[in-house]
Amino acid sequence: MRRLLIVGVAALLIALAVSLGTGASFVGVLLAVLLGAAILGVGWFFLRSFATPVPPPPEPGTLRRIKLTFRCPVCGAEVRMTAADSEDPEPPRHCMEDMELVAPIE
Repeated sequence: MRRLLIVGVAALLIALAVSLGTGASFVGVLLAVLLGAAILGVGWFFLRSFATPVPPPPEPGTLRRIKLTFRCPVCGAEVRMTAADSEDPEPPRHCMEDMELVAPIE
């Protein structure tokens, strides 16, 4: 709340100085200053969001979200795996054989 008050007072002072110095309307200059402050604030927010570090990877043994589809080469049964303990898990077994990874069609 205090930060908004400081920005508001600064905008009023800047608008007053510019309008007195140039002869422009006070309301127009005030709106321009407030719009500029809003654009600057949004830009600053996005720049700060880019600077946040990537979170560390999960510890070994914890489940990760994945989206892999496997197909049995013998009978054609398909399985979608949605969670695994690593990003490249071992294929499940079906009909006593390892299932084959199905590549997604994009």
